[in-house]
Amino acid sequence: MRVFVTAEPSCVRDLSDVATTVTGGDYSLEVTDHNHDRTPAKIHRTPVRVRLSGAPMPARSEAYDNPAVVTFAKELQAWREQAGLNKSELAEALGYTDSYVGQIEHCKNTPSETVAQDVDTYFKTNGLFHRLWKRIIDTRQAAALPPGFAEYVIREREASHIRVFGALLFSGLFQTEAYTRAVLGGTGGSNVEDLVAARMERQAILTSDNPPQVIHTVDERVLRYVIGDKSVQKEQLLHLLEMSERPNITIDVVPDGRGYYPGLTGSFTVLGFEDGSHAVYTEAAGAGMLIEQGQRVGTYLVRYDLIRGHAYPIEESRALIRAVMEEL
Repeated sequence: MRVFVTAEPSCVRDLSDVATTVTGGDYSLEVTDHNHDRTPAKIHRTPVRVRLSGAPMPARSEAYDNPAVVTFAKELQAWREQAGLNKSELAEALGYTDSYVGQIEHCKNTPSETVAQDVDTYFKTNGLFHRLWKRIIDTRQAAALPPGFAEYVIREREASHIRVFGALLFSGLFQTEAYTRAVLGGTGGSNVEDLVAARMERQAILTSDNPPQVIHTVDERVLRYVIGDKSVQKEQLLHLLEMSERPNITIDVVPDGRGYYPGLTGSFTVLGFEDGSHAVYTEAAGAGMLIEQGQRVGTYLVRYDLIRGHAYPIEESRALIRAVMEEL
């Protein structure tokens, strides 16, 4: 745990260049001042006021596979070993527990910005670890997404036409900010606002200079299932109607009472490209899958056509959306 101290200037010249260890319950502190070559110069013991920062995040049982987290861990281990230090020695020098340093090196925990700055100061790396920490933050969104989705987003930008079926929720391409926040807020993630912003940015392809042709087919239950509250749902339905007025966007609805139809097997998206190829993205149990094998893609193309066969025509679909709005 990081310790911040307030001490007499005669005891500590530069707090960014000391190792600190709390000793005892009366907040007595041992401060080891260092020369510029990191060798101890002298030791001071003085009563101080101690403020503890927030505790590190709990360690995960399984290691992070985010490449930025892995790189930080490997670099930390490499610099530590080059300096001839074990984990406990480095932890003591930096003012953290050895278990926390071990968690970072084994990718079971992520470093804070303060950790990155402390490591840079200790090893004199010219900001290497802070840059690596920034990379972790920049890629945090991707790490929080279902496996396979990051690759899908890249392919989505390249698509000339997109067919989306929503069995339970509207596609992220058509969600309002409030609807998205309500959906993502229910997942319990700590970076909801980052994910909301990213989803809004994705939607830019719909209004770009050369937008893809998009068909979004939804089950009527998606219209009626209130996400957030009634005002959020009503705003979402109005947004859907407004988007359906665009020449590159078609919205249709499979009404209740159709009995069993192929859409009950779940949501999916079919991407089409200028060269005639296709790719499919689907999710199950929190894991995403991007499918590009021709035969498997072909089954989803057929399924989408069968689903649309159960849907209302465009104008009847719009009328149903308006009717549901009036009921809210």
